[in-house]
Amino acid sequence: MNIYKHIIQSIAQREKLLAVLLDPEKVNLKELSHLLEKINKKADFIFVGGSTVSNGDTDRLVTKLKEFTRIPIVLFPGDYTQITDKADALLFLSLISGNNPEYLIQQQIKSVPKLINSNLEIIPTGYILIDGGTETAVQRVSNTRPIPQNETDLILHTAKAGAFAGKKLIYLEAGSGAKYPVSQKIINTVKRELNIPLIVGGGIRSKQQLENAYDAGADLVVIGTAFEKNNLWFDIF
Repeated sequence: MNIYKHIIQSIAQREKLLAVLLDPEKVNLKELSHLLEKINKKADFIFVGGSTVSNGDTDRLVTKLKEFTRIPIVLFPGDYTQITDKADALLFLSLISGNNPEYLIQQQIKSVPKLINSNLEIIPTGYILIDGGTETAVQRVSNTRPIPQNETDLILHTAKAGAFAGKKLIYLEAGSGAKYPVSQKIINTVKRELNIPLIVGGGIRSKQQLENAYDAGADLVVIGTAFEKNNLWFDIF
């Protein structure tokens, strides 16, 4: 499956997409088959990645996932060491909301030797960190500050800059463990000005928050912490 083409087609058909983010450091491989009973019923994609992941953990998780699911597995790496050719696609992330060159371009350069001969579908993605009310792992690791939610124009201009620069996706991220998600106003403002798909994640812990993100214009919503802490979360649907 071409992941990006599937996203575009889903938008054209007014279908909303859901991804579950699994952090290799937080997933118990022995419980994976049970977790996937839930994920297989609801998710369109499985994102795999974390801010800090030990070398080899991503590869082991993706390998195990392939035993229990046919859902496309998309890498959402915190750094280049988390790349494995066993996944289906890679969000080629650039943290465009920060000024740290390590996460704007240096990590991407370091990933090239792994990607030159890879079969991964590589999707250029503009990653924008939004303040979710608490310091997140992404903020600590990247040494960048999230954009306050009241600075809507700056968020919009950052997203547009990413689109102008050729990104195929824009990802608005409140961060793992955020106290509150990206606001509907921000999502709506950015979506109205974009002609590329919009991903929203971080701080979404209820069906209502999920629906709010969709209603505001998110094409794909990512849940992580809510599922990690209570995998029965899906039962509310």
